[in-house]
Parts: sequence; structure tokens; C-alpha cells
Amino acid sequence: MSLRITLVGGPTALIEIDGFRLLTDPTFDAPGDYPLPHVTLQKLTGPALSADAIGPVDAVLLSHDQHADNLDHAGKAFLKSAKRVLTTEIAAQRLGSHAEGLAPWATTELTAPDGRALTVTATPARHGPAGIEPFAGDVIGFVVGPKSPGSRSIYVTGDTVWYDGTAEVARRFEASVVLPFAGAAQTRGPFHLTMDTNDAIETARAFPDAVIVPLHAEGWAHFRQNQSDLKVSFDTLGFGGRLIILEPGVATEILGS
Repeated sequence: MSLRITLVGGPTALIEIDGFRLLTDPTFDAPGDYPLPHVTLQKLTGPALSADAIGPVDAVLLSHDQHADNLDHAGKAFLKSAKRVLTTEIAAQRLGSHAEGLAPWATTELTAPDGRALTVTATPARHGPAGIEPFAGDVIGFVVGPKSPGSRSIYVTGDTVWYDGTAEVARRFEASVVLPFAGAAQTRGPFHLTMDTNDAIETARAFPDAVIVPLHAEGWAHFRQNQSDLKVSFDTLGFGGRLIILEPGVATEILGS
């Protein structure tokens, strides 16, 4: 499996896998404020690459549409150029057009004219502590892998904490690469809405053969931890060799072909 990942910023990364080009949670706006009913999200850093620089993609993997740090104004405009947009069922209803809603554990395929195929499975996610669902809304992650016997997968967690749902992903799939949405995001309460360092470590333990490539750990004021915090924790616990910190805008080969 050949895999290259380019961090654009925040949760947005270009994943090039076996000839397919996938983009996670598109965010291309410049820094600025995004008022929500009870909080204002503040973006501190612009994208390392513009939407035009990304070019065409086979699919957008959109974990959810209701928060600007996962889908901003320019990100919504980008959706129109993607061949497919895979997201939650409720997001697909809100976005319309060619957005496709997937319930957790639902599967679809991406196919190329030469017969190559990728399987994409939606995975459960919980955007904070138990009981947060009515406030945070639906979120999914994605497991992506070649459609061939014995192939391994990559797991994009989406905005979630470590809980029974993410643990079930580890029981069902063998992943070579895990992209946790980290940063320990915190807005209205004394709890995190995305993975903190402890959650990322639990994820690394659950996928013992995977390299860990964190996303969504920088660029917004509501993050309480960053990639440096992850590195310190992983190094201290002996997992440092499995952690890959991406340099924004630089395509990084994760697995050889």
C-alpha cells in the first residue's frame, strides 16, 4: 500500500493512497472568528495550501458539517469540485448536492477506470463526553483500505474522544496508520471534545502495529494541547518511534509501495 499524506492545516489533510486522492474535513479560510450560539471559534492559522493547489480529489471524507473548524466557508465551496463527498447522514441532508450520508459501519467503494478500488467504512465517533450528542451533533470517522485480501487500512478518527465506539473500530480493523483528531479541543465546559494525549495513547495501544499521524492539533484557539505535547507523552511512554508529526504543506511518504 502506497500512502502519502500532506497536512493542509487543522483537520484538513490530502491522503494519496494507491492512486486515489482523498481530502479530510476541508478548511481553507484565512484566520478569523466563527460565532456559534454559545461560543466563538477563533482560527489562528491559515492553510498551508490553497484549495486550488490541492486540485481534484476522488472523495472528501467529511466527519461532520456543523462546526467551522471542520468545514469552513471555503471548505464548503471546495465540496462542489469533489467527485464524491462522504459524510454523516444528517450532514448529507443539510448539504444536499452529491453529498452521501453514511451511518456508522456502513461501507461504500471508490473505483477507478482501471479497476482499482478502495473500500471506505464509516466509523462511530463521539464528539466529547457521554451525553454530548444532542449538543455536538453526529460525527463519523473513516476506515479506508484497498479492496484486496489481507490488505491493511488507515483509520481517520474524525472529531472524537476515545470511548467504546473507537475501541470497537480497533477490534474490527487492523490499521497500519491511524490519524487521530487530537488537540484536546475545549469550548464550553471542563472537558475535551477531541482526543487529548491520553486518548491518543489509548488509540496507539489499541492499534499496536500502526503509526500515529495526528491531525487537528494546531491552528485554533480552543485547542488545549498541541503536537509537541503529543511528542513528549509518546516519547516518555516509549511510543515515540511510532509518532509522525507532519510539516504543513509537505507531502510525507508514510508507507512504501
